[in-house]
Amino acid sequence: MIAADQPTIFGKDVIAAISSKKNGNMKFGIAKDVATLRNREMFLQSVGIAVDHTSLVGITYDTDDFTKYRIATHKDKAVGMRAPGVTEYADALVVDQPNHALFLPLADCIGAILYDPTHRVLMVSHLGRHSVEQEGAEKSVEYLAVHYNSQPSDIKVWLSPGVGKASYPLHAFEGQSLHEVITSQLVASGLDEHNIQVSDIDTATSDDYYSHSEFLKANDVPGRFAIVAMMSAQGEPAS
Repeated sequence: MIAADQPTIFGKDVIAAISSKKNGNMKFGIAKDVATLRNREMFLQSVGIAVDHTSLVGITYDTDDFTKYRIATHKDKAVGMRAPGVTEYADALVVDQPNHALFLPLADCIGAILYDPTHRVLMVSHLGRHSVEQEGAEKSVEYLAVHYNSQPSDIKVWLSPGVGKASYPLHAFEGQSLHEVITSQLVASGLDEHNIQVSDIDTATSDDYYSHSEFLKANDVPGRFAIVAMMSAQGEPAS
């Protein structure tokens, strides 16, 4: 973990963190699974989160719909975290109870943590090109509004490091970057710009984070970093 890169917008209400290459690969199937599990355990332990209280946001590209969201329950805890597999693929998971963490491996796409402090609801959403072309950021906000009566003006968001437009311009959006398009979609949904914290790290040029695009160019090693978020009870750090 790199201290300067950690989310700060949520205060004590949410434990939110991002791993780096130094924490090792965070996705099964890329390196030995036993090593990946150990990396996950150590990363989560460092921020006070237990693997068995964590749900994996498991995504798939074998679909035409990249805006599938669902509410995670206690039955989802630990699913996909100790061994490959998920209960159901989803582009975002939502929790409305404390001490239930959401974990998302990444390498170029944006991971968004959305938190409504009024209704105490937390979402971790995967936002890549396919998702933003289907207005994924706006639909993430809409999901919270429909299911929890969240007001967009109350929602706080952190956007993870992601690939920049020099390496990956979005042609459907006049060459803008993922960060730029997602921020625009969030503002269009009614979020206050001051409630959006955007990482300025470009995964394609940073030595600290895995990049799938650079791996394909043989400029990087395979792997995924991860983001995690969990509401703490009564706004206090988890024990």
